[in-house]
Amino acid sequence: MEIKWASAAAVRLVLPLILGILLYLYAGQMLPDLRWWVAGLAALYLIGQLWAARQPTPGATDAAGLLAVLTLGVAGAALTQQATESRNANHLYQFGNRVEYYRAVVDDYTVVRPATYATTVRVSAVRVAGRWRPALGGIRVSIPREEGLTAPHYGDVWIVRGTPAPSKAPLNPGEFDYRRYLQYHQVYHQQFIHPDQYLQVATRPPSLLRAAAMRAARVLDGVFRQYVHAKREYALASALVLGIKDEVDQETKQAYANTGTTHIMAVSGLQVGLLFGAVTWLLGRVPGRRGPWFRLVTALLGLGVIWSYAFLTGLSASVLRAAVMFSFLIVGRATSRQISMYNLLAVAAFCLLCYDPYLLCDVGFQLSFLAVLSIVYLQPRIVSWWNPKAQFLNKQRPWQSKPVQKSWQWLGVFLQYVWSATALSLAAQVATFPLGLYYFHQFPLSFLASNLIAVPISSIAVYVGLGLLTLKGVVTLVGVVLPGVARVLDYGPQSVAYVFEMLIRWFNQYIFWIGRVMPGALISGIHVTTLQVWLIGTVLLLLLVFFARKQLTWLALACTLVGVFAGSRVWAAYQLAPTQELIIYSIPRRSVVGFWQGAAAEIVTVDSLPLTETERTYRIVPGSIRRDARRVSYRPGWQACPVPAVVAEPGLTLAAWQNRKLAFVSGPLSAATAPVPGLTAVVLRRNARVQPGQLAAVFGTSAPVVFDSSCKSWYVLRQDSLLRSAGFRTHDVTLQGAFVVSWGR
Repeated sequence: MEIKWASAAAVRLVLPLILGILLYLYAGQMLPDLRWWVAGLAALYLIGQLWAARQPTPGATDAAGLLAVLTLGVAGAALTQQATESRNANHLYQFGNRVEYYRAVVDDYTVVRPATYATTVRVSAVRVAGRWRPALGGIRVSIPREEGLTAPHYGDVWIVRGTPAPSKAPLNPGEFDYRRYLQYHQVYHQQFIHPDQYLQVATRPPSLLRAAAMRAARVLDGVFRQYVHAKREYALASALVLGIKDEVDQETKQAYANTGTTHIMAVSGLQVGLLFGAVTWLLGRVPGRRGPWFRLVTALLGLGVIWSYAFLTGLSASVLRAAVMFSFLIVGRATSRQISMYNLLAVAAFCLLCYDPYLLCDVGFQLSFLAVLSIVYLQPRIVSWWNPKAQFLNKQRPWQSKPVQKSWQWLGVFLQYVWSATALSLAAQVATFPLGLYYFHQFPLSFLASNLIAVPISSIAVYVGLGLLTLKGVVTLVGVVLPGVARVLDYGPQSVAYVFEMLIRWFNQYIFWIGRVMPGALISGIHVTTLQVWLIGTVLLLLLVFFARKQLTWLALACTLVGVFAGSRVWAAYQLAPTQELIIYSIPRRSVVGFWQGAAAEIVTVDSLPLTETERTYRIVPGSIRRDARRVSYRPGWQACPVPAVVAEPGLTLAAWQNRKLAFVSGPLSAATAPVPGLTAVVLRRNARVQPGQLAAVFGTSAPVVFDSSCKSWYVLRQDSLLRSAGFRTHDVTLQGAFVVSWGR
């Protein structure tokens, strides 16, 4: 696709590295220690390169090149292998449940939730059998928010009592695999810690630089909290400029997700690009801007501004990623060489993946590089379809008045900007479209209308917000020497803050307005498999090659893959249509059962309380999307539910569906209860006070006993051993995940 390999040599380096990382991710358990393999292949490559340099035939060079590709691929797998902490001999996994205490340091931001604080700690030692031993591993911990209990801070060193549990697998069908997400960040355990379980013994930040950066970010957040008075506008201000999203409410997050503008709230390439553009624009107006010294000064200033901003935003991963990308761009320009953007992107990706191979699994990393790559290639081609500036300049005539001629000129300039912004948004969507479907299960058709207005306004807001922080810094410095003058000068930050707040309110109201006037513009509930994502991406790539080369072979290949994709969808629907499933869901403190037939379902909350939006979104909807559900009905209680259910006696409800029978037991069974044979499952609710003998007499022992999520852990522990001793099979949905019974195809 018109990539010149000579000027994009780094592309040939990063592709085998990525393939090696993928090899380990999919087949890492079967691979031996790869360090010696890398050393051997590297030595073999050097020998082969020396031999090829003395050979007159190009085949020798090609052979050496293939050996280099193989070496880089194995190196990618080896880097990932070494970055996987769980392979270490003193990892937490190796100690199982023998850990009595552990020593750990807080190594991440603290997420403030309505009822808890959540953060990650890194273990340095564990006590096993009364003896302290060195250890490593990450634990995702949650601490209740109680009066007088401060939030954890980066660098706090704790002694914690108790054994961390391995991270849970997804508990419900289709649910987000949080365990895998944590493992990609080298966190393999989770623990809920009560205030009396831990003690802070010291403060030793793993990185003093990061600690200072996080402190600086919180100080700047305090400036926004002081000057931006409206709660929603303050939350967006902090998210937009500093990347702190603790106060952004769920309604706002959903509105931005529905309109394809979530990237505005994530401090990343947009903000760093705006800073880079501002520095470039200002330096472009410096007189006498020639010579190598000016290029050097420009590069140093650009790097200084970008990395200062990365520091002030707490050195978050997304900002660091963007800062690395723009740093290579700045350095490339400073060398005054012919720059290939593909090469710069490949070098940035190569360095980041060598630092942390698991970045390849990061959604932000994938979307960022694909979006920039697509913009670099596609935006100029889309812009070339129409030149409104030239078109409207051609409408000027000598006999027209000056105001009319100026009107044509400015109209052309304005439309040129709008068309360029449209081309950029379209180009970014082309490459990120498959991943958007895969990760978010939706596609906002309103992304153009949303971004064309929201991005310019939010960009201005970023500049104004940074101006507010700068002005406040100046006033603070003056206040150290002249407190009285500083009080007068404080009207400056107040005025800028008023403008800042208005800009945020305008673009936020615009986002909500787009959601209201275009409610049908969001296509949601889309499920695509990993294979289908690769098919969609390959089809898009083949179409781009077809438009570049104008050869029908590429179009034929694209059409063939479209047929394969359609066939996979039809086959999945065919497989699903005749299936039935009965699911006892795992939703904390709730009793929920789902009756599925093909793509239709009845979801019944046995406790008669409707599910919250959060419970539906995170627990039920992912499985519905995976099944391509067309009709899902939520029933609070058995009333108006088409599934027949009878209250046989207080504390016992019998339900029948598709020749499957369920018994829901929430209280003691009377001695007169008639036997109920042929059950699919007996579901115990709300710590039902029943004895194994009673259950056996009424239901027999062949049906499994399911503890639903309304049962307390102490109750499950006690009853589980009693029931198993009596010959019952048991299933705890809180620990083992949803109880699923499938039949049909």
